[in-house]
Amino acid sequence: MVMIAGSLSPMRALVTGGTSGLGLAMASALADAGATVALTGRSGARASAVAADLPGAVGLELDVRDEASVARAVDRAWSQLGGVDLLVNNAGIGMRTVNPRFMTEPRGFWEVPVDGFRAVIDTNLTGYFLMVREVTPRMLAAGGGRIVNISVSGSTMHRAGFVPYGPSRAGSEALSRIMAADLRDTGVTVNLLLPGGPTVTGMLPLESVPDGRRFLEPAVMGPPIVWLASDAAAGVHDERIVAAEFDRWLRDRP
Repeated sequence: MVMIAGSLSPMRALVTGGTSGLGLAMASALADAGATVALTGRSGARASAVAADLPGAVGLELDVRDEASVARAVDRAWSQLGGVDLLVNNAGIGMRTVNPRFMTEPRGFWEVPVDGFRAVIDTNLTGYFLMVREVTPRMLAAGGGRIVNISVSGSTMHRAGFVPYGPSRAGSEALSRIMAADLRDTGVTVNLLLPGGPTVTGMLPLESVPDGRRFLEPAVMGPPIVWLASDAAAGVHDERIVAAEFDRWLRDRP
């Protein structure tokens, strides 16, 4: 798929967790395609510094776990961009926060510290909920909008030693499907997007895939997120799109 530079103008996008990894790759692709982008990070200074390297982008401080922070960031994004047409729910934390050696020394779920469990769920699941809870009424009042929730491969959701990351991502998928059902025929669409394999984001150690498979680059998320923001994707709803298989998925669409 080839997008012409500027073809997403005047799309306005809010990308959470946009200072690195998948979030930065998607924010960059959207900005390069002509969208006006607000990207967020827990550090407002870092978010602003990263945004300065993208055409027309702004950086905002946001802690998705905190209702007041979510409300402030969404309000600022809406004000500075003149509205938000696309929310990309991407901010998340991984297994390293609860077990730095989770790939070589996995722990049973009963060994996971409660505060670590809560931190991952609060970020990866509750954070998604707080963002869509704040944005959706505004999109409905505006007559429409698009929400893309970032997910992971299904095997990650039930892999041994992956509590609480697996449950947090399984929950975000269930949340997305229910959101899509609740928002059907409202003008606000909801879709899932995932890389389709281990990705160079820092969440997995690079030596953790010993069977010859290669890590995907974060840029794999660029083409599908740009397409989901484009006129071609108007009305696309309740889809689960695997970025690594996007070209084939797009070609095979009815």
